[in-house]
Amino acid sequence: MTSTEPTGPSQPAEGEQRAARALAESGVAHTIVRHGRVGSLAEAAAARGVDPSGIVKTLVVRRGDDDYLFVLVPGDRAISWPKLRALLGVSRMSMPDAATAKDVTGYERGTITPFGSLRAWPVVADARVPGRSVSIGGGGHGVGVTLDGDDLVRALDATVADVTEPAPEG
Repeated sequence: MTSTEPTGPSQPAEGEQRAARALAESGVAHTIVRHGRVGSLAEAAAARGVDPSGIVKTLVVRRGDDDYLFVLVPGDRAISWPKLRALLGVSRMSMPDAATAKDVTGYERGTITPFGSLRAWPVVADARVPGRSVSIGGGGHGVGVTLDGDDLVRALDATVADVTEPAPEG
């Protein structure tokens, strides 16, 4: 079941439309929430009515030439590079710049979601994503998608592992 709370522009941006189509095609129950632009993860959590840990950031990570993956990270956590490298069996990884991330996903930073990405990159979900309701990016600024973390992992065929650490304070 899909529901939408229209609070943004009357015509959703192309990225948001692509994400919504992919979500609908996945068959996963979800709710799209349009809350307008926010300035921080805490503001996004408040606008979506979830705890900051319930916001799941979709981060693009580069393993090699034309080799990327998505890492789903709870809002109160950060990637643990040693854990992620060990899981993937690689010695080097990096986060691409904003332009490259857009080129390989079709989404601007702050809007990235695995749903509707230009390419279906592999997905790694932190072990804290399943077992709870989460909110991920919806393909447009100020757009979130709330869904069950177990459904999210299943729909994306994500590898689930402990790949994060507490986010630095400040």
